[in-house]
Amino acid sequence: MSTTFTMIGGEGPNSYQQNSKYQGALLEASKEKINETISTKLDIDFTSGLISIADFGCSTGPNTFAAVQSIIDAMEHKYQKDIEFQVFFNDSSNNDFNTLFKTLPPARRYFATGVPGSFFGRVLPKNSFHVGVASFALHFVSEIPKGVRERHSPEWNKDIHCTGFSRNVANLYLDQYKIDVRSFLNARAQEIVSGGLLLFLGSCLPNGVQMSETVNGMMIDIIGFSLNEIAKKGLIDQEKLDSFKLPVYLAHADELKRIIENTKCFRTEVFEKISHSKGEYQLDPDYLTVAFKVTVGGSLASYFGEDVMEKTYELVKEKTKELLPQIANAKPGMQYLIVLRKT
Repeated sequence: MSTTFTMIGGEGPNSYQQNSKYQGALLEASKEKINETISTKLDIDFTSGLISIADFGCSTGPNTFAAVQSIIDAMEHKYQKDIEFQVFFNDSSNNDFNTLFKTLPPARRYFATGVPGSFFGRVLPKNSFHVGVASFALHFVSEIPKGVRERHSPEWNKDIHCTGFSRNVANLYLDQYKIDVRSFLNARAQEIVSGGLLLFLGSCLPNGVQMSETVNGMMIDIIGFSLNEIAKKGLIDQEKLDSFKLPVYLAHADELKRIIENTKCFRTEVFEKISHSKGEYQLDPDYLTVAFKVTVGGSLASYFGEDVMEKTYELVKEKTKELLPQIANAKPGMQYLIVLRKT
């Protein structure tokens, strides 16, 4: 059974839609640089008067709407003319597109189209969009590396994610990550017009820092600990838990840079660390529990069931309170803005 990774949908108090301000803060901090880059680096021919924008890994909003609007504002400022906009919202078929379209901004100035499908492959026709954006989407892998799930394999990973402390496991994840980022970029290279831009906003690891030394890693470790406690109570099968691995790999900055550079379809225009006041998580157990429930909880629910997921996060909250001093001393991660131009 594969592990899916989908944000919790709907508009309730535990939905991604209501708990994604942390991710949205990076976009807000990057706006000025995005405007500048679109103004100086976008080089497209749109004689039809129609510009197409694509968000890959859009989730349910409101961040996708803010990202799209930032791009539209920058392009209207650049061209100073009437432009029609078409926006493609892409995410996996498990995404809550109903909530996405229900909450579209009523005063939007664009036509909206939902495009379900894995962004590791082609999802749009050739030369169909001018500017693309992916926010907190460039840290997924399409599959768990072979051997990592099997308890009797020498490459078995006892943790539910790549902590970074096992070099063999990290190398397997990195190999899969390289394949997937190249697949993503090669697919976009076919879909984007010449001179178009791809914008990436997200998180990676500073060079030399391991995943489980950061808040992200520590919280996923706590989720793994809590799942083991649930297994000890007999609520889930230990063998099934042993095979549960999150399809996530946070690359080190230099790893990500090299992978992009080795894909010859794009030129790197921006690769910057973005520092801002909301760049780290609030050190509050309730906040941290909900933040990692809306992002990771969907995977637990699809693999173990809703009831197990809820019981797990009750333990996560308790353990987060207990380990808050250690979490407070976590090493910082790195948030980035990357802009690529199609050559």
